[in-house]
Amino acid sequence: MRYLLLISHGTFAPGLHSVLDMLVGKRDDILSTSMEDGMGADVFVENLKQTIEPIGPDDEVFVFGDIIGGSPLTNTLNTLTEKGLLPRTTAFGGMNLPMVLTAAMESDLDSESLKGEIISEGQAAIREVELDLDDDEDEEDL
Repeated sequence: MRYLLLISHGTFAPGLHSVLDMLVGKRDDILSTSMEDGMGADVFVENLKQTIEPIGPDDEVFVFGDIIGGSPLTNTLNTLTEKGLLPRTTAFGGMNLPMVLTAAMESDLDSESLKGEIISEGQAAIREVELDLDDDEDEEDL
């Protein structure tokens, strides 16, 4: 099985997980945990170990972290290493909804194709929204 593991500071990962539940339904292959304000790394790692309990030695893990080099992602990769899962792990930083939604929706793709789709969708989602602020007509109607 391929698991999606969402990791973050604050409540970003559980919040994103909640949105995925709304969009794709609750699934056992999507897991999340976070390092909340004031939480030490030791407590985070214990929570993480409970979260990744279902992942077996033959499973694949796609980890989505909020910040590359951040404590949650670093501790997650260390914990996956201890559990012997790192060789079957792919990690992404800068997670956003389009990335994880793509990973959830395209679960039938092979890993290499899925990696490309995840990066492509994540990058494509980052752009400026151009606003039309020309309200001259509306002001005249008042």
